[in-house]
Amino acid sequence: MFISDFSQRLGQVEFRTLSVELAALVVCVGLAWAVCRWFGRDQPGDSIWFGQRTFDGLLFPLLALLLTDLARRAVLGFQPVLVLRIAVPVFLSLAAIRLFARVLQRVFPQSALAKLIERTISWLAWIAAVLWIIGLLPPVLAELDEITLAFGKSRVSLRTIFEGIFSAGVVLVIALWIASTIEKRILREAVTDLSMRKVASNAIRAFLLLIGLLFALSAVGVDLTALSVLGGALGVGLGFGLQKLAANYVSGFVILLERSIRIGDNVKVDGFEGRITDIKTRYTLVRAGNGRESIVPNESLITSRVENLSLADRKFNITTGIVVGYDSDVAQVQAILTEAAAAQPRVMADPAPAAYLMNFAPDGLEFSLHFWVADPDKGKDNLRSAINIAILDGLRSAGIDIPYPQRVVRVESLPATVSPPADTRL
Repeated sequence: MFISDFSQRLGQVEFRTLSVELAALVVCVGLAWAVCRWFGRDQPGDSIWFGQRTFDGLLFPLLALLLTDLARRAVLGFQPVLVLRIAVPVFLSLAAIRLFARVLQRVFPQSALAKLIERTISWLAWIAAVLWIIGLLPPVLAELDEITLAFGKSRVSLRTIFEGIFSAGVVLVIALWIASTIEKRILREAVTDLSMRKVASNAIRAFLLLIGLLFALSAVGVDLTALSVLGGALGVGLGFGLQKLAANYVSGFVILLERSIRIGDNVKVDGFEGRITDIKTRYTLVRAGNGRESIVPNESLITSRVENLSLADRKFNITTGIVVGYDSDVAQVQAILTEAAAAQPRVMADPAPAAYLMNFAPDGLEFSLHFWVADPDKGKDNLRSAINIAILDGLRSAGIDIPYPQRVVRVESLPATVSPPADTRL
């Protein structure tokens, strides 16, 4: 029946009617492109509405869909419609794909699961468009409505399940879009602290996702009062089986709210020293200067001892030591050490580098050089190496001796009265 209806429409196509529809379609697409081009000139590349190339955003297929549907209704009054009828589901599927793709790319830019969801949505959207065009979508939906699954005493059709999944997906994507827009347009300007911005972003996203999920469940006919039982079971599960997980989540929000540890701080946890690059709701990422990254559960940051090396200020102290001969001029050695440190652009001028005579070592005078940097994340060993090379050059130029370790080995001959041990070999 439906295939014959499509074939009948195809048989009514003439060159004159086809040219009118093609001309109307070109005008609609060109007008949609011109509007997107005009308003998207100064938009950022990650814009969901306009995309990177103006026409790969969400606005272009939506405008093309609206204009094409208006043109279809207008042309339908005086001639059969085929091309515009095909264009409507095509633009509708393209708009759905762009909505999911652009939002997921912004919220989860490096997620493999997000890319898998994009491909799945693309395949389903284009399959639905083809079924709509050839007229098989209504009978397919009717067949899915006949297939039911039993959940306890109630039966749910596959069509209801698919529609519920689609509705929940659309609502959740729109909630993610709103949360991302609030974070980008409002929080970045209103909240300068990275930790507070992170906790506000996480709270807004969680709240919007919860509201969106409730709306989606209500739209497919789920009784929300039944969720009270699920909430009680979830609370029991958190209390017994998910204690650590819940503790880490709560600890993450406590850390972000208290701001005792913030993004960018240099900390030392269980002997691992590095800079905090991100604070998740469950764990914290600490990156060392050599590139190694540690994943620290948030509960450990609350219950264990943590050294925050940049809590008071951003200055970071680095030391290096050297031993010179006992006949060296102490003031001259101190001047060479401090000048070698001050010559490095990363070393702070306030507080100034300082050299101290620390010990009278067996091999010479032991000096310690202290200097401060404001960017320890750029590395400490590379800076210490450059300063040591400058110290070595300065000491050699001044003729100051760097002594080798000296040890005296005394060899004494045995007294004549003492005889060597007897040979016990057989």
